Amino acid sequence: MKITMVIPTYWGRKKAEGWKEGDAIYDHPTPLDEQGTLKRAIESINILENKNFNLAIIAAATAPDIEEQVEKKVREIVSSVNTGVKTEVFSHSDLRKIHDFFKLNSMPEYNELLKLRGYSNIRNLCLFIPHMQDSDISILIDDDEIFEDPKFMDKAGEFIGKKIENNIIHGIAGYYIQEENDFLVNKELKPYMVYWDKFDKMNKGFKEIIGSEPRVKKTPFVFGGNMVIDKHLFKKIPFDPFVTRGEDIDYLMNAKMFGYQFYLDNKLSIKHLPPPKPHPTWRRVREDIYRFMYEREKIRAQKKTEGMIKVSAEDFDPYPGEFLKDNLEEKIIKTSEILALEYLSENKPEDAKESLNNMLIDPETLNFEDPFSNYLKIQEKWEKMMNIIEKDNLKEKINNL
Repeated sequence: MKITMVIPTYWGRKKAEGWKEGDAIYDHPTPLDEQGTLKRAIESINILENKNFNLAIIAAATAPDIEEQVEKKVREIVSSVNTGVKTEVFSHSDLRKIHDFFKLNSMPEYNELLKLRGYSNIRNLCLFIPHMQDSDISILIDDDEIFEDPKFMDKAGEFIGKKIENNIIHGIAGYYIQEENDFLVNKELKPYMVYWDKFDKMNKGFKEIIGSEPRVKKTPFVFGGNMVIDKHLFKKIPFDPFVTRGEDIDYLMNAKMFGYQFYLDNKLSIKHLPPPKPHPTWRRVREDIYRFMYEREKIRAQKKTEGMIKVSAEDFDPYPGEFLKDNLEEKIIKTSEILALEYLSENKPEDAKESLNNMLIDPETLNFEDPFSNYLKIQEKWEKMMNIIEKDNLKEKINNL
């Protein structure tokens, strides 16, 4: 069984330049003039007893004008660490070669499926690259994590492909051990969180799923930095490129619509040590609003389709289900008002204004244009691309570009 571990790493402008309008928004991209967490993550691979896998590092830049610098920086970091694992770096120059290949072979329509901007697009490369390497399993890890369990790889492959509850497991979710050495999200309680009770609902779900027996059970959530996906699933189900964040749980939702169930293994953990997020709270809430509105509309827009099952918000309770229901607008309004008052008390009028602007977000103005039908089109094209690459023996040609 061939395995590829994929670690995306996100890089931004030098610290003094900061984020500029038009740059991609990620939780905590590493400034070009800093070392970041990537080297630490790769070095931690040395603790693993089983190193029978390939490692792919995806280097993503927040803006086109720093792509070359980012690629150079990441390659330098990767070459400075010896893990004994076959490792390759995939970045913007590699993607351009693939795009050129598809154009030259009269398949330009597939280029829109492969992009190095946005969480979902980058996660799709976490599926595409293992496919190019003839891997049976893709393990998705993030660069702000470290391995602490020597037997992580053995556990990651222990249940994939096995049958449970008359279902073959095609997707396994691990979980994060936080800095405080538990699996809960320990955030300082802020007034706006009374209504935007995301962390409370997350912890409720974590206690129910991670903190209970049996070891392997159905889950309404997954963690993008600790996912195990087999070939059967990653050839068929892509991440939805229109989801700006929370793409991991959205992937679970999409898989569930097609009849695939993720199972969480409460022994498959990885240490999560993220740096501080540079973006203000109102922006992070706004990204969540977009995400939840989009996913709720996808659920509402479901049509009876052969080979698919209808899902509901309740299928994902307590999280993210609590944010996919009819009271989402009420949550947004009350959260925005309280957050604005917090900013005003801190003498931050512009941040307060942006918080209130979150109240004005309307699903009808976001032009979702039927997320369910749009996703089906993407899924159909993705599956066709992955099958053509395999059937027409294009892997070797693409890998030799």
